[in-house]
Amino acid sequence: MTDFITNIFHSEGNPRNSEGSMVQLQDGRILFIYTRYNSTSWSDEAHADLVAITSSDGGKTWSDWRVVIKNRAQNVMSVSLLRLQNGRIALVFLEKSIKDRGLLDKQPNDPGIIDCRPYISFSDDEGLTWTKPEDMTKYPPIYIVGNNDRLVQLSTGRLIYPIAIHHLTPFKPGSTSPYSSHQRSETYFLISDDQGLTWRESKQCCYPPQDLTSGLREPGVVELSDGSVMAWFRTNSGSQWKAFSHDGGDSWSAAQPAPEFLSMESPLSIKRDPWTNELVAVWSDLNPKHGIVPQEGSWNRTPLVIARSSDEAKTWTRHRILEKEPDHGYCYISMLFANNGLILSYCCGGGKGSAVLQDLRVRRIE
Repeated sequence: MTDFITNIFHSEGNPRNSEGSMVQLQDGRILFIYTRYNSTSWSDEAHADLVAITSSDGGKTWSDWRVVIKNRAQNVMSVSLLRLQNGRIALVFLEKSIKDRGLLDKQPNDPGIIDCRPYISFSDDEGLTWTKPEDMTKYPPIYIVGNNDRLVQLSTGRLIYPIAIHHLTPFKPGSTSPYSSHQRSETYFLISDDQGLTWRESKQCCYPPQDLTSGLREPGVVELSDGSVMAWFRTNSGSQWKAFSHDGGDSWSAAQPAPEFLSMESPLSIKRDPWTNELVAVWSDLNPKHGIVPQEGSWNRTPLVIARSSDEAKTWTRHRILEKEPDHGYCYISMLFANNGLILSYCCGGGKGSAVLQDLRVRRIE
């Protein structure tokens, strides 16, 4: 059966349309919120707003965009949408801003440091209006990476939002672009037991072993049928890594490689199919059995593959290639099961005239 494809390509004055998240509204429509860049740069720090489009036919066609969260700082991106058990819709996103370094010997024209942290907002009218965004961490200046479509509510009602913390990100002298002083990240888990009103850190975090130079990046979590929680992490080791919690995300096993998910510096997404109760994974699979060799321009993020597990993530079968252009990259997936189908969104740029993160695709799989 043919999938339904909607492309949201970049254009003049709109250099990037980037990752987002979806939720089904009470009237059956699909709400998709993503990051729309509106200046001349497509870098992660460039100016952008959060915009919304809707679909009335289960993700086959989409409306025009409208602004939902206007940029209040330097950049807003990495949206997570979730229908909470109390009926509200939660919206989490990252906001980047420039903070003072707090140095005693501050030099003239010091541009400061890049601060990046998650904010949360709620809608009680099906996405028409949103509450004032609130800082989920209240940390001093910090650089937090939280991927799109990562907010999860467990069967107990507990919310988990996994984050990777990097050291503060300063500017190089004379440069207008930030750089990371510490690429090796650790994963923490933000937890809420009151439907997202207040948040705390989990009692334990996941530290990478010393020889894993990337650290544990871009984490995600999924609840397993026995109530335990599996976390996964992007690494530069050639595969994803994984860890497990048996107390709702407060304590964690040591992270270990997950060779079932071969990948290089590209995130994984997993959600449960509500109709079959299977777990469904989507990622840029570098397994050579697919016969696709990534080329320049792909960032090693091709092919894009979907697979299923009927034994709670122990084994994965029925692999299907969704995208396979060798010079394009596919990443930062969101997943929504709705209207008898699976709706995906992901970055799809590459080749000539586009970088991987500049273009966005929405795919409905029947």
